[in-house]
Amino acid sequence: MRDLSKYQGIIPAFYACYDAEGKINPAGVRELTKWFIEKGVKGVYVGGSSGECIYQGKEERKIVLENVMAEAKGKLTVIAHVACNNTADSQELAAHAESVGVDAIAAIPPIYFHLPPYAIAKYWNDISAAAPNTDFIIYNIPQLAGVALNVPLLKEMLKNPRCIGVKNSSMPTQDIQMWLDEGAIVFNGPDEQLISGLAMGTIGGIGGTYGAMPELYVKLFECFNNGEIEKARAIQNECCRIIYKLCSTHGNMYATIKESMRRMGCPDCGSVRAPLAELIESDSPIVDECVSMIKAAIAKYC
Repeated sequence: MRDLSKYQGIIPAFYACYDAEGKINPAGVRELTKWFIEKGVKGVYVGGSSGECIYQGKEERKIVLENVMAEAKGKLTVIAHVACNNTADSQELAAHAESVGVDAIAAIPPIYFHLPPYAIAKYWNDISAAAPNTDFIIYNIPQLAGVALNVPLLKEMLKNPRCIGVKNSSMPTQDIQMWLDEGAIVFNGPDEQLISGLAMGTIGGIGGTYGAMPELYVKLFECFNNGEIEKARAIQNECCRIIYKLCSTHGNMYATIKESMRRMGCPDCGSVRAPLAELIESDSPIVDECVSMIKAAIAKYC
């Protein structure tokens, strides 16, 4: 029997760390990893949407993962998203991820061309084959990938003994129930409905705003598991309000998150990579509001 306990909990999506010139900052990656360890999260999800993978080259993505692993190995569960928009590069990243000792790899479906399910399954299985000793997780995010997981495709993938489950970022919680019914483990994706995902039976959550306020999500998970549902719901509602504020700037949400973290004394992750929008001067008061909301919520609930 495979031990899945290492996946049970709060797993922040790791943010891209850039220097002043917009290049990958290895030292920043290590500092952010150490900071997550200190915050008591279960693990990190490296190279996904929050990691701006779609705007990075494969060698950059290797550098990020190597520096995460230098600090995280044995201290955090590490899931590496390895998908590129072609099979060969994805396989290279998968093999690299296994070589540095990650716990699992993950992949979105190929984007742009709408491929038939059998082609998507082959793409995922080819990636998995490049890391034959590593768990594989499907990343279902149809609103961005343009392709939605369905039951027949999941059934086909679960024939692969390395495929353990789904990082589910679709909005309907009904999807979670369908994936669980097929025997997959499921990670809740939409941060706004973590409590709903846990109620449906997810093993934990992987989220893009977890890094902005890890204390709140760790406490939410703890309260839910302890049967303190009213407190868990209150924390979820406060997280949602903060998310709405983080999304209200001119700059991209990740630019807002990174600056909010910097103002709270967290590791400096730099800005975001073009074509993502950077913050502008009029965003500064909103960032201050985000910081105040996060600090107040942590003081109230943690």
